[in-house]
Amino acid sequence: MITRLTAIVSGNVQRVGYRARVIDIANAFGLKGMTENQKDGLVKIIAEGEEEKLRWFESAIDIKNALIRVSSMEKEYSPATGDFDNFGKLVLKGETDSRLDTAAEYLKDLVVGVNKINENLGGLGGKMDRMIDQQDRMLDKQDATIEEIQALRTDLKGYMDMRFKRIEADLAELKDMKVALKEKGLI
Repeated sequence: MITRLTAIVSGNVQRVGYRARVIDIANAFGLKGMTENQKDGLVKIIAEGEEEKLRWFESAIDIKNALIRVSSMEKEYSPATGDFDNFGKLVLKGETDSRLDTAAEYLKDLVVGVNKINENLGGLGGKMDRMIDQQDRMLDKQDATIEEIQALRTDLKGYMDMRFKRIEADLAELKDMKVALKEKGLI
């Protein structure tokens, strides 16, 4: 059965994109109706559709995020009138001009902020160049250290090879002495 929901919403719901979100949600549910700002800071919503979808819609438009904060919603269900072909918003006289002025101010603030960030990043570029230079010097030192370690390993290997040959020679000499002592019957 097609039903009408009339909701009066209070909170931070004007000048924050709330009506646009309501329209998106209503269209997602296939509802028909309208939303409009009231002069007292409230938003009026009329939605028509299947009662189950209206219940989901009612829950979905109770938005609380960084900008929009619904604090309360007065709801009334009644029979649908079929007055609407789609879902849209009613705009008060002069509201669009005011919104464009506000948007221009926000855009100006955004541009100023982005320019400040870019200026700060410019200084960061020099710091990054110095960090890269330091990193290159560290890598050069690392390469020198690796070369030094490899040279030490080569020297140590040569020394150890010489010592092992000396030990082997000493062992061979001891074996020969043992054989000679056995032949003489001393051991």
